[in-house]
Amino acid sequence: MAKTRGSARTASTSSALDSLDFALDRGSPVPLYYQLAQQLEAAIEHGALAPGNLLGNEVDLSVRLGLSRPTVRQAIQSLVDKGLLVRRRGVGTQVVHSQVKRGLELSSLYDDLEAAGQGPTTHVVRNERVPATADVAAALDIAEGAEVTLLERLRCTHGQPVAILCNYLPGSLLDLGTARLESTGLYRMMRAAGITLHSARQTVGARCATAEEAERLDEKEGAALLTMQRTAYDDTGRPVEYGTHIYRASRYAFDFQLLVRP
Repeated sequence: MAKTRGSARTASTSSALDSLDFALDRGSPVPLYYQLAQQLEAAIEHGALAPGNLLGNEVDLSVRLGLSRPTVRQAIQSLVDKGLLVRRRGVGTQVVHSQVKRGLELSSLYDDLEAAGQGPTTHVVRNERVPATADVAAALDIAEGAEVTLLERLRCTHGQPVAILCNYLPGSLLDLGTARLESTGLYRMMRAAGITLHSARQTVGARCATAEEAERLDEKEGAALLTMQRTAYDDTGRPVEYGTHIYRASRYAFDFQLLVRP
């Protein structure tokens, strides 16, 4: 296996890449472009290459790594297609962001993003009291038409939209100030109010973005979206939250472990 290391730092635009080691096995049946793409993606995911870092141009990269220019171009294009890199005229190839990978557990998206160093921000679109529809009433185990709190929020990381979150809570559960919702996570506010979250029922799916959703999420109409419906329960078994969320599949993935039953 041939191990390739970037040359000494000679320019600020390539210093981030120069600090990385690339292990390229030229005798492997795995194409070199794919090996390079996987290692670049891992560096982005683990923060070794941060949003805004520049990789330099393809000629410099091919010389630095001892690869042909078409090989480097193919590796970069595969990450551009995933939305991890972007080519900017007059600037070069730049890291945009890493894909958010979230475990399937009862946790807040805000907390998960913050723990991953993703710099979450929130814009509250709606925070109002509305009558419960049949679906919401069934999920929260309340009468249809009963008053519930409707929250609609746009969640971003590094200034880029990731998800549209729509949550319903029983109207008498707690007061939710918009300013507070834009500075922290919903589950944090629930815990601070003495609500102990215990379990949840969750369904994950996928569909294509509508024109309105695509505009809000900075995607193309018809782009793939991940969907999630969740009903959360407190330690007394009472349903305290029903959420319907959509996520950009280009920037977000659910990550979970499967075990064989004994």
